[in-house]
Amino acid sequence: MSVNPASTQSPATSCHNCTYGAQVLDDGTTRFRLWAPGADRVELVIDDIAFPMERDAEGNHTLAIEVDPDTRYVYRIGDRQVPDPASRAQPGGVLGASTVVDPCDYVWKCNDWRGAPWHTAVICEVHVGALGGFDTLCQALPRLAACGFTAIELMPIASFQGDRNWGYDGVLPYAPDASYGSVNVLKTMIDEAHRLGLAVILDVVYNHFGPVGNELPNYAPEFFCADVHTPWGAAIDFRRPQVARYFIDNALMWINEYRIDGLRLDAVHTIQPQTFLEELGAAVRHACLPRGRQVWLILENENNAAHLLRGDYTAQWNDDAHNVLHVLLTSEHEGYYADFAKQPTEDLAKALAEGFVFQGQHDRRGLLRGEPSQDLRPTSFVLFLQNHDQIGNRPLGERLTCLANEADLRAAMVLVALSPMIPLFFMGEEWGCRTPFYYFTDYEGELAQKVREGRREEFSHFSGFTDPERRERIPDPNALDTYTASIPRMEDSELVLEWKRWFAELLQLRQRFLCPRLEGCCALDCEVLAEKAVYARWRLGDGRHWEIALNLSNQDVSLPRDPATRVIWIEPQDAMDALDRGVLQSHTAVVLVRELKGERLLA
Repeated sequence: MSVNPASTQSPATSCHNCTYGAQVLDDGTTRFRLWAPGADRVELVIDDIAFPMERDAEGNHTLAIEVDPDTRYVYRIGDRQVPDPASRAQPGGVLGASTVVDPCDYVWKCNDWRGAPWHTAVICEVHVGALGGFDTLCQALPRLAACGFTAIELMPIASFQGDRNWGYDGVLPYAPDASYGSVNVLKTMIDEAHRLGLAVILDVVYNHFGPVGNELPNYAPEFFCADVHTPWGAAIDFRRPQVARYFIDNALMWINEYRIDGLRLDAVHTIQPQTFLEELGAAVRHACLPRGRQVWLILENENNAAHLLRGDYTAQWNDDAHNVLHVLLTSEHEGYYADFAKQPTEDLAKALAEGFVFQGQHDRRGLLRGEPSQDLRPTSFVLFLQNHDQIGNRPLGERLTCLANEADLRAAMVLVALSPMIPLFFMGEEWGCRTPFYYFTDYEGELAQKVREGRREEFSHFSGFTDPERRERIPDPNALDTYTASIPRMEDSELVLEWKRWFAELLQLRQRFLCPRLEGCCALDCEVLAEKAVYARWRLGDGRHWEIALNLSNQDVSLPRDPATRVIWIEPQDAMDALDRGVLQSHTAVVLVRELKGERLLA
């Protein structure tokens, strides 16, 4: 279906004409296409009947025939039957048959949704399975909207082996995992999110395939670089146009067909060549979309490649800022936290003033990392205290509610919620959740043993886990109990209710006063007040100065207050008297605004 870019109204049905897979055509036939350059002959098999496919010089095998909706099919290559790598649905899992999906079977209801400006985003990252699947998540959307979130970010939903997985082991990126619900149930959830004013971001993994169900090496070895290896095996060869097209079509499918509002690209520093990222960004920006449609492209990128954020990419997860905040809150210094343990206060000041901490200097491994980012807008960075990685990649999956002083944690959350950077929270942060979030998979046999042993060996050099017996305490990723223990639990207590009210008030303040002034916002500076204490300043789009002072130390610090500033928020509230005396108490955050002459932000 083509969409008129001048249109202000989306059609009631949506589809994207993908190059590969089973594509329902306007003439009533379905075109099946598989890139299998390593195969001379491929057959489409439906109900044990084989249909020969036509091979072209590039190794594309194509056949167009009439089939019923929801037809199940496989490809036969030699003596192997394999699922479609561009399958739109896998009801029987990644090792089963693929299913023909007609995108026009779903009639969208919220056709006036155009997305939202990026500067209004307040993101809640969720694991669909841990929240009960697409349908149960749909029922939770009003609660998330009431908390003040304006976007939800789904951890990857591409089909994976088993019934439970973080999603980064997906092998069929076009097919939502059947354990979460059907294609149309997913679309219903997205439709409802849009009705409630919530944007939907999807985490996609284009840097590797999971260890079970990836048949591509058997008939398309050219899909991979045999001489380039990654932690997951041979690298994907993005130099080949067929490979690039496979992933670009996937991105466009989610945006066009599922009306996803944004994509978060996982670990793009492992993608080579990096020119693929520019190609993907350009393809999305030049896609034929309804007029005014907002689409966000967000990176996870260890390389801190700031130049991508000056092009087609909207923002990047700011791992640097997270890491230094984590060090300040917990005093941990192992693993990648070692890079931020030497001068964490200065690093925090740099992150708030300039975005990245690493802008070209050597890291702990002796590698040059990062590019200058001082010129980028604060909204080019996603700020967070926790996410799936930073919780789940701990040996015991603890949240900060179990690791940090509560007063410090609340002060740091004020910084995240009210900084001009885009805030992201992990599911449960809105009520102070204490449930762990473990790493979990659903493998069997030798692979399960390797995952279990590898998980425990990963932490063998961490203090507290050098003893093999102690490492046995690290939960087995494949145990069902590990998964069920990761499902967020909301305790019915006054403390939880108070935390929820407090969190909602923070986000309401952001939406009311900060978001309308973020366009054109820029960082001014960030002063180190004392160890673990900083004072950051930004100029908002209307000329006002937005200022945040944060003291995570055990000592009060001097903070002479300019009479031209007004306090927007102080945490805790009883720190106001000290602030009036020019003192920023320990474990405190204060947000101020410097008014324009003759104008007041707050009545």
